[in-house]
Amino acid sequence: MNAGRHGHYDAIIVGGGHNALTAAAYLARAGRSCLLLERRPELGGAAVSEQVFAGVPARLSSYSYLVSLLPQMIVEELQLAVRLARRSVSSYTPDPRGGTARGLLVDENDPLATAASFNAVTGGEHDYAAWVELYELTRRVAAVVFPSLTERLLSRAQLRCAIGAADWDALFERPLGDVLGERFQDDLVKGVALTDGLIGTFTSAAEPHLLANRCFLYHVIGRETGEWLVPVGGMGTLTAALREAAAGAGAELRCRVEALSIEPQQDGATVVFTDGAAESRASARHVLVGAAPHELSRLLGGPDPGSAPEGSQLKVNLLLSRLPRLRGKIAPERAFAGTFHVNETAAQLQRAYGQAAVGRIPDLPPCEAYCHSLTDPSILGPELRDAGAQTLTVFALHMPARLFAGDAARAKQAALEATLASLDSVLAEPIADCLMSDGDGHPCVEARTPADLESELRMPGGHIFHRDLSWPFAEDDAEVGRWGVETEHPAVLLCGAGARRGGGVSGIPGRNAAMAVLGA
Repeated sequence: MNAGRHGHYDAIIVGGGHNALTAAAYLARAGRSCLLLERRPELGGAAVSEQVFAGVPARLSSYSYLVSLLPQMIVEELQLAVRLARRSVSSYTPDPRGGTARGLLVDENDPLATAASFNAVTGGEHDYAAWVELYELTRRVAAVVFPSLTERLLSRAQLRCAIGAADWDALFERPLGDVLGERFQDDLVKGVALTDGLIGTFTSAAEPHLLANRCFLYHVIGRETGEWLVPVGGMGTLTAALREAAAGAGAELRCRVEALSIEPQQDGATVVFTDGAAESRASARHVLVGAAPHELSRLLGGPDPGSAPEGSQLKVNLLLSRLPRLRGKIAPERAFAGTFHVNETAAQLQRAYGQAAVGRIPDLPPCEAYCHSLTDPSILGPELRDAGAQTLTVFALHMPARLFAGDAARAKQAALEATLASLDSVLAEPIADCLMSDGDGHPCVEARTPADLESELRMPGGHIFHRDLSWPFAEDDAEVGRWGVETEHPAVLLCGAGARRGGGVSGIPGRNAAMAVLGA
């Protein structure tokens, strides 16, 4: 083996996603020598923007697309030049039971319109009152849990005491489907609330392991409000700000370099890596790994970690000449200003889960869409903006990796067609009538399956959270007071989404890993 460049650092970071860049920025600012290794040609991992369609000046957030879990603390501590914009509407859901001429509007800025919408859809006032009560509960929980994500781990009992028994039992002890079923009478309202427990997660509402509860929790606690914000300029602006913070503080950032193995030692660890031409070795007191735990097992050369996690989603990027017309009186600009839910009654969600669980692409995939360009038109070139073009991101649920395990290309096409058909079912016109064409004359449609994410980003099973989400507290006594990033090797830490309190675009595991290194 060609030894290549042999160096010693305070920290080596494997992977160049946003969490890894966060860790690099904190460590370099603290005066620690830091080498970051990224396999891909660019930094950012899933938090990047790209000109997806040939010859069309639109930079779309390729994988991740909204931000909620990024603490303002990280933005301020790293002096990140990033701006997050509020959406004017929380969500709109065409009612599939009424020919979609009516729909459920949630507008935090207009409670009267929201209450009237609930009344029209549900036929009474009960579910709106229950909705308000549920999200008052989540905000109480968020006020406790969200600040704790950047602190040392509390025990289960400590966090339960801080939250209170009643609120704790509602979110942490009983299946989410049961809790929502008791609170809401209307199946559409129940389904809209339930979707936050199913995004990127293949599970049913009633499963006893409470995986849906964990997913729901992380989707409703961000910034203590649960609000999801639009990164102005696209997700790549966040990566650019983190890259500037890390490089500006002195971190050495290298792309097109793949880690081959990690060799823990008594007083540190060595990383073997290659640039494609030669292998090199570098040692450090700590190695931080932004890759999934399943990938870390491979790098450590340990025993087979078993079956990979299973991601569950189909993400579709569309570029439209205009927003599609809707049935009913609501304007498309209002309906698509927030999250646009499609065929997501509780019954439809369960039916789709049952079909996918036996290996079938759902007949009518539940999905949700959002239009970045309504809130932030800066991602479009001037001519596109002037012409009224809009982006649309569609995220289909219950699309587990198992559906794409055979003929992946054929399954992907079938899943895309089913998802677009599901979207069409709630529109007044086919979405195809609104699609733009790229410079080669092809429709501006891009889809990514779990198989694509595994191939492109090394996310095992295409799992966007690297593995099933964990509770944000210590689950055994040994974890209490730690950072949730530790592994069996003292010199090797997780700094990516697979750490405890990981998942989503947050920077939290990157900061926590840096704090563990710095002894904070």
